[in-house]
Amino acid sequence: QVQLVESGGGLVQSGGSLTLSCVASGMIFRFNGMGWYRQAPGKEREFVAVIGPTDNTRYADSVKGRFTISRDNAKNTVYLQMNSLTPEDTAVYYCNAPYGSSYQGKGILVTVSS
Repeated sequence: QVQLVESGGGLVQSGGSLTLSCVASGMIFRFNGMGWYRQAPGKEREFVAVIGPTDNTRYADSVKGRFTISRDNAKNTVYLQMNSLTPEDTAVYYCNAPYGSSYQGKGILVTVSS
């Protein structure tokens, strides 16, 4: 059974930074892609970033240049470093792994104040 636990969210001022973490269990971490999605209030869930088993990455246009996804296979953890945050980044962020599967964490709230 895949389990994903996100952490690192919270309240930050516009222009600030946060790093989210997602610890995965119940899967062979190093063989799988890991992704982040987010859902803002009143909006549909949207793709944020993904990192593949060979560390190839892809980002949504809205976060490109500001967010960085990375992974630590020894810790079964994927990270999302978020810089230059704006109120439009306010959302619940979800870890998805294996990427493209139906597994996701419970989500972690990120609130960016103006």
